Amino acid sequence: MTNSRSIRANVDIDLLDKYKQLLLIRHVELSIGRESKKGTFRTPVHLAIGQEAIAVGVSSFLRNDDHVFGNHRSHAHYLSLGCSPQALISEILGKQSGCSGGKGGSMHIKGRDNGFMGSMPIVAGTISIAVGAALALEREGEQISVSYFGDGASEEGAFHESLNFAAKFNAPILFVCENNLFSSHMHIDERQNSTSISRFAESAGINNYQVDGNDLIEITECAKDAIDYVRKMRKPAFIEAHTYRIYSHVGFDADLDVGKNRMEDLEKWSKRDPIDLLKRFIESENPGQTDWDDIEIKVTSEVEQFWTIGQNEDFPSSDKLLEGVYWKDA
Repeated sequence: MTNSRSIRANVDIDLLDKYKQLLLIRHVELSIGRESKKGTFRTPVHLAIGQEAIAVGVSSFLRNDDHVFGNHRSHAHYLSLGCSPQALISEILGKQSGCSGGKGGSMHIKGRDNGFMGSMPIVAGTISIAVGAALALEREGEQISVSYFGDGASEEGAFHESLNFAAKFNAPILFVCENNLFSSHMHIDERQNSTSISRFAESAGINNYQVDGNDLIEITECAKDAIDYVRKMRKPAFIEAHTYRIYSHVGFDADLDVGKNRMEDLEKWSKRDPIDLLKRFIESENPGQTDWDDIEIKVTSEVEQFWTIGQNEDFPSSDKLLEGVYWKDA
């Protein structure tokens, strides 16, 4: 069932538009990292810098009525669906206009209008929820559910139970493993006897793909195939995207991850930055046709405005404290 591929895609997408999406996500997260260092806000942040191509590629073929579930590292998942960057930054600042009303912080974000149902910090915590959502959508035309998680989630029982359940009951769900090799603070070689997470999908009888998660073109074609399969067959599929997060598990440090020196890995993976890879490909196809500096200036200026607006907004009032926490009978 494994469908391993390393090919140049032939899909109908605007690569320059995808480049701008990657750049926006990158600069939003860089700004979050810088502000966290300055102590501008209190919420812990888990950055996906280096992994952005996965979310952008998968989201290329999702619809607003699909149900997408994230994890503790979900800024890219949220933004790639077209959810508001302003609402994300306002949420991180704890403001009432934030995507979760200023009460969720970095790890509890949502953008329901665009299909992002939410994220949570519990490792593997949303995988089973995503399977349940898929079963609820099973008779809803072609809607599907998507579950994002990292390699560390494969060491939780809920992960294996969810794969088995989804396979047994034909849940229309796409599992997306962003295998950045490091779980939180320990390399996968020190935790498992194989670096492949898709082996678990294989054993569950789920159609699965292994792709270069830093190659936007490759991940996009893979996502198209997988999503088409889930929509039409009403069965689960599994993508394992190999990637690397440039910064530490939590925070804005690059060289150390709780005592683990990653400089050698960082040097190797920095040569495969997904934004640089896509930029080089576009330039090779149409040399000299794109003003890269102008794009960069516009994106950075936009991100600066998000922070200016967010810092001038109001915090939630005390009477909003329990809003959205407890269900109340209408």
